[in-house]
Amino acid sequence: MYKRYKAAGVVLGAIFMAMVGMNAQAAQLSEDLNVGIASTFDQTTNTEEETQATAEVVWTGTPLEGYVNIGIANVEDNLNIRESADEGSDLVGKLRKNAACEVLGYEGEWAHIQSGEVEGYVKAPYLYTGQEAIDLAFQLGQTVAKVTTDALYVRMEPSTEADYWTMVPNGEELTVIEDMGDWVKVDIDGEEGYVAAEYVEVTDELDTALTITEALYGEGVTDIRVEICEFAKQYVGNRYVWGGTSLTNGADCSGFTLAVYRNYGISLPHSSRAQANCGTKISVSEVQPGDLIFYGSGKSINHVAMYIGNGQVVHASNSRTGIIISNMYYRSPVSAARIIND
Repeated sequence: MYKRYKAAGVVLGAIFMAMVGMNAQAAQLSEDLNVGIASTFDQTTNTEEETQATAEVVWTGTPLEGYVNIGIANVEDNLNIRESADEGSDLVGKLRKNAACEVLGYEGEWAHIQSGEVEGYVKAPYLYTGQEAIDLAFQLGQTVAKVTTDALYVRMEPSTEADYWTMVPNGEELTVIEDMGDWVKVDIDGEEGYVAAEYVEVTDELDTALTITEALYGEGVTDIRVEICEFAKQYVGNRYVWGGTSLTNGADCSGFTLAVYRNYGISLPHSSRAQANCGTKISVSEVQPGDLIFYGSGKSINHVAMYIGNGQVVHASNSRTGIIISNMYYRSPVSAARIIND
């Protein structure tokens, strides 16, 4: 049996240490929470429900919200999540570098975790835990605006009369630049956009695990398509550089797709608008891994991404986030093109 680590003394001790030693963002919580924390220490509990409730109050509005015993992946690439505490058991997901999880307990060298939609086991030595994980969480947390309505316009100015860049679906998360009260300024592939605050929830969040479905490709995809996508994904995390075409030193959106296909002997122009006229035009519903998807305002194209399967694209987004993986509908696609005719 694995050992549980949700005892209130352990959790509240970590909270107390964090309040004393963490960065300025977390320290601001202490003034309003001193009375509540002191009361909790006076009435120590050993029930998971009460401990969870205490942690939720303390960490509300921070990247740690929802976590009691946080773990963060201490790897350079991905940490395999397995069905059981056995190296030979099936993979159920992957925890990317610096992604967060809830540590439910331990079984030997394995940690039992929950991250996003994935529950399973990872090698415990590859997790930051305790105070180290708490401090790291505040460094890694990203402020996002999560859409809470069916579809939301991302406008060019903070006005319902303004033109819009795109529409985003319910549940999509946008990187926040500034909370302006009635409006939230967000990043949309390097452009500044505005969404109505009443239709989004602004939170600080940490990356979580990929399900095995998200991590793998669908059936019937040719080897060359898989190879191209795998090649492109290895540069996730690298820099965005306007005008760049280097996968290692920096590329912009069309420079990234140009460089990926260049590795396979295929020449593309350095412009998202020009790339939209390459290969064979297809509908967005027909895309396969390796195809290109184009985004813009109306019919005007200003961004390109590579479809990698399972509803995701890899792209050089902007100077803040660099090369990332996103939901293919994080913006409304304008068109698509098939560069590989297989």
